[in-house]
Amino acid sequence: MTERTQAKTVSSAALGVRSTLLGVFVNAVLAAVKAIAGILGNSYALIADAIESTSDIASSLVVLGGIKIASVPADHDHPYGHGKAEPLAAMVVAVALITAAIGIAIQSTREIITPHHAPAPFTLIVLMLVIVTKELLYRFVFRVGVEAHSTAIKTDAWHHRSDALTSTAAFIGISIALIGGPGYESADDWAAMFASCVIAYNGVRLLKPTVAEIMDAAPPRDIEVQVRKAAAAVNGVIGLDKCLVRKMGLTYYVDLHVVVDGETSVRRGHDVAHRVKDAIRHSNPKISDVLIHIEPGTKS
Repeated sequence: MTERTQAKTVSSAALGVRSTLLGVFVNAVLAAVKAIAGILGNSYALIADAIESTSDIASSLVVLGGIKIASVPADHDHPYGHGKAEPLAAMVVAVALITAAIGIAIQSTREIITPHHAPAPFTLIVLMLVIVTKELLYRFVFRVGVEAHSTAIKTDAWHHRSDALTSTAAFIGISIALIGGPGYESADDWAAMFASCVIAYNGVRLLKPTVAEIMDAAPPRDIEVQVRKAAAAVNGVIGLDKCLVRKMGLTYYVDLHVVVDGETSVRRGHDVAHRVKDAIRHSNPKISDVLIHIEPGTKS
């Protein structure tokens, strides 16, 4: 890994750590506020929301650990680095979402079949503040995830949006319960049930890319296009064959078959390979290493 790539990786990891710590702090405050408001205001949807925020804290800490481990340089035991810790952290977060959804659904069912009073009106004010806060946090963290090319950070961002969605569902449910009056008290619990479905859907949706990354699935096509364009522009390259790219945590590894004049010397072919490698790394600092295979060809 070059110094430039290492610096970029460290910078991305640091940005990810800051955004994750911000999420932990906000979730801790919101979880406490929602739990107190839910208990005092007789709203299980708000209590379910507090549970979801609490799970967000644990998930964010998992993401934090994954980012820190993924940014550790390669060593003797891990010659390709520790990047796989990042999608593994994302997988834990996705599974935590699904687990939280199941728990909320079970408790919502119990609340629906148990008669209780309608929620207090002040819970709507709490929910409005939560919705705005969590949506803003989602947008910030997701932007960091895109910038850092981090599956774990983007998954953590969706945890925040799921919280905003559950709060929206709770707001609607409580509003129906208050407007409808007697007989509509369970609307709050049905809202929590709906929220659990949304959370479960997001958990399954976020689980798929993490599994794909762990299985070394090909990254977005534009990465390969960028690699081929940079390699083709190098003097001495007369063609390109296979181009394999895989994501390793916060960086990418490339295997590229480069065609050079079959009559060229081994030394010149070696020089071309080095120039291609440098050009590809320069084109994208997120590319950690490039393995070049030289193949003989004929100039047209």
